[in-house]
Amino acid sequence: MPPTRQRTRGRGPVRRRLLPRPRVMLGLLLVAVFVGVLIVQAYINAEFKSDHVDTEVGDQAGVPAEILNGGPVLNTTGGQESTSRMPPKTIALTFDDGPDPAWTPKILDVLKEQGAHGTFFVVGSEVSRHPALAKRVTDDGNELGLHTFTHPNMQRLAPWRRTLELSQTQVAIARATGVHTNLARFPYSSKAAAIDETNWKLIKDAGKQGYLVVVNDTDSQDWQRPGVSQIVRNATPDGDNSAVILFHDAGGDRQQTVDALREFIPKMKARGYQFTTVTEGLNRTIEQSKQAVPKLPENPEAAGSDVWRGSAVIWTVRVADGLVWVIAGLFLVVGALTIGRTALLLLLATRHARQRRKPGWSWGPPVVEPVSVIVPAYNEKEGIEAAVRSLAGGDYPDIEVVVVDDGSTDGTASLVEQMRLPNVRVVRVPNGGKSNALNTGVALARHDLIVTVDGDTIFEPDSIRQLVQPFADPTVGAIAGNVKVGNRERMVAAWQHIEYVIGFNLDRRLYEVLGIMPTVPGAIGAFRREALAQVGGISDETLAEDTDVTMAMLRQGWRVVYAEDAKAWTEAPATLEQLYRQRYRWSYGTMQAMWKHRGALLDKGRFGRVGLPFLALFGVALPMLAPVVDIMLVYGLVFWELEETLVAWLGMLALQLFTAAVAFRFDKESLTPLWRLPLQQFAYRQLMYLVLMQSATTALTGGRLRWHKLHRAGLTARAGTVPPPPMQDLAPVVDTWPSTMGQDRNGDHPAAGRAVARPVVPSQATRDPEDLPSAGSPPGGGSGPVYTG
Repeated sequence: MPPTRQRTRGRGPVRRRLLPRPRVMLGLLLVAVFVGVLIVQAYINAEFKSDHVDTEVGDQAGVPAEILNGGPVLNTTGGQESTSRMPPKTIALTFDDGPDPAWTPKILDVLKEQGAHGTFFVVGSEVSRHPALAKRVTDDGNELGLHTFTHPNMQRLAPWRRTLELSQTQVAIARATGVHTNLARFPYSSKAAAIDETNWKLIKDAGKQGYLVVVNDTDSQDWQRPGVSQIVRNATPDGDNSAVILFHDAGGDRQQTVDALREFIPKMKARGYQFTTVTEGLNRTIEQSKQAVPKLPENPEAAGSDVWRGSAVIWTVRVADGLVWVIAGLFLVVGALTIGRTALLLLLATRHARQRRKPGWSWGPPVVEPVSVIVPAYNEKEGIEAAVRSLAGGDYPDIEVVVVDDGSTDGTASLVEQMRLPNVRVVRVPNGGKSNALNTGVALARHDLIVTVDGDTIFEPDSIRQLVQPFADPTVGAIAGNVKVGNRERMVAAWQHIEYVIGFNLDRRLYEVLGIMPTVPGAIGAFRREALAQVGGISDETLAEDTDVTMAMLRQGWRVVYAEDAKAWTEAPATLEQLYRQRYRWSYGTMQAMWKHRGALLDKGRFGRVGLPFLALFGVALPMLAPVVDIMLVYGLVFWELEETLVAWLGMLALQLFTAAVAFRFDKESLTPLWRLPLQQFAYRQLMYLVLMQSATTALTGGRLRWHKLHRAGLTARAGTVPPPPMQDLAPVVDTWPSTMGQDRNGDHPAAGRAVARPVVPSQATRDPEDLPSAGSPPGGGSGPVYTG
């Protein structure tokens, strides 16, 4: 009993999927990771200006006078509203915007040399990046304060974001140093006298969270880099006044700050000043006031929960930074490979084209030997008549067309028979796949020059003649023709037209010059019977049988060349879904073929030394890394200068357009379709990325892939391409397979005896009627789309 092909669920039959469900979850996961990285980067990498940015002071009517006229340490905890100063002749050095891996260590060295300590108001994102440096600050006897996580203008943030800016910095400090801090300083704040109502509200909110807010008495203005002497003068307090002095240990070149500190600290000590941290200074003030107020702990131990939360924050920052660095590195690699490949492509393809255009250039004496054209067909009723008529009506002197019907259920064989073309015969075989159909056709063919054609392809009158001329060179074992997209009206097909022109007129020229042509396309290719026999015929071990057999021939030392004037018109997928299915099969099949022939790396031939590594690098690795170009475009639009990013992207697009224009010129094609190329960057390429990722996943997991029937509309014969077929002797009629009618052959003829079909491929045993026994490879010959820039 045959296997059940349909089952009923609900109202009607449910058809089995022809391909594994696209890895939607994989794609969504990758998108989610990328979006998450961008969000983290948008948060932690927000560009900020240094604290010197002038901000307008607003209405101060609601700010208590004792605050405006008070000290630099503001206490609003527990509902109180008070300020404090450092004790007389005491200086608290404060440093904003760090820790910085270049300048913070130098400032710490100066403090240690001079026997002084300071308070470092750190940015949480920088603590996450440099936790060891934050730890050194506390280990050296200094203290830490909060300067928010991303250095935003707190006046412009929502309340939840302001709380987050402080709490995230606190937990980052806890994880990095194991301590807690009670001090906070807002970016762009200055002195107590500049506090307006908006800032006063922020200060009170911070007090509710338990923070003392620290401003400054004196600004060294080191951010201006006015010179060491001027920084020292700016930092020097008036008379014997105490001071909280603002310096910076990040945000640019801080060498003047380092030098100024080395001069300033001894100078102030000579005047009788002491240097403290902010907390130490407050405790001395409390002691001198003799108030019953508990002293503040300096660098108290952090809570365990904060340490764990800080671990999550630090690792999130590290992962986000690491991924961005990886993406940036890959971008440089992809850029270098792309530019290098494009330069090589243009150089060798141009050399190839010039060689072919030289007056008198030829492959040798004209080839006029009879040709057998093998057309494997499965359910090709839409286009088989036009295809066969174009083949039988070519201008070559002796053409035999063998249509191998691979168990079609739509009457394909009958349509061909009804045409009653004199040099066409039909062979019916049980459904066994394209490789089996091709091998059967070769076995039954009369001639030694074999042309293979897909059942949906239309030849021009001179295509066969142009295709076989390279056989004048006895070292040529196979020839790739020029496949062109016939249905260019829709956008998806037009994109493929661009890809085909570039792939055939640049890539295949490059491959021929290098002697590593990886694929003779199934739509139009020619083989010597001798070469096919030497490699064991068309293998069914991969889904890209055309790539498989071509690689096998290269390993046997045969030349594989490109005949650019031999044109075949094929019907390309008209929808993104059909395109996805086709390219998924192509990519996976090509990866199979490359893995199958990995032993070529140990061969002495050019394919092993050059071809396979070239394909692995530029046909698999480069297309799979190509998404970083789009990622960096988005990243640049978010974080970098818009103008610079657009200039870089337009430069890459210009390189692609130039390369495409060269290919179109070689093929004598109109440049008009190239206006679609920019749009290709935003839909077509992303689809190809997903195809490659799914193909690689399928290959790595050992999944199997089955044939898929594309929905054909059929190509109409191009004007002037299909003249009436020449009258020749009627080819033997074969109405069943194996043949039992009128085939008198010599016993030593390659097709003598009964041709035995190979066993049905297991994965095709229960194939749906819509499956198509047709495979192939991308126009460029690799496993992915053609990238030229």
